[in-house]
Amino acid sequence: MKLLGIGSRIEHSEFGLGVVTNVTSKHYWVTFIKNGLETIDIDSEFKIIEAVEDEVDTISFYDVEKSLKNLLQKWSDITEISPIADRWKKGTLIMRPADSNLADKEIPIDTFFHKIVMVRDKIRVMEQKINSSKTLEDQDKIDLQQYITRIYGSLTTFNVLFKVKSDQFVGSRTK
Repeated sequence: MKLLGIGSRIEHSEFGLGVVTNVTSKHYWVTFIKNGLETIDIDSEFKIIEAVEDEVDTISFYDVEKSLKNLLQKWSDITEISPIADRWKKGTLIMRPADSNLADKEIPIDTFFHKIVMVRDKIRVMEQKINSSKTLEDQDKIDLQQYITRIYGSLTTFNVLFKVKSDQFVGSRTK
């Protein structure tokens, strides 16, 4: 089946006369005279009035973006953005020393949260590198994995900052 190019004119039984204004891998975006913009399946029934034979890129920007994100997550230390819980947005973290002669340290909680997420992401990368290592023995991988699990467990205090539960730190679970 040859795809129609942008500018092709069609007649659809339900929507009437229209012009193809965009093409994706599964759909034509057609602007119909009476019904405006509609999306129809490429393999749906319609009459071709005039076919434009342009080269059509059948991969949408969304498909390219999704593939790129998957590749970056798989092969680099770039991970998805973890949102901070709403109640902490634009808040301030105040560290107050016991000695009243010393000044408090205040930092935006968003900055602190970003650093916690960076630590989590670096630990995940380290974990991936350990697990995929060709030079480490299986027992060494297990030993290092136990340390990583304990690190995650030590960081569970910061889970209150995460908006999404699946982004939180998880240590070893006791039964």
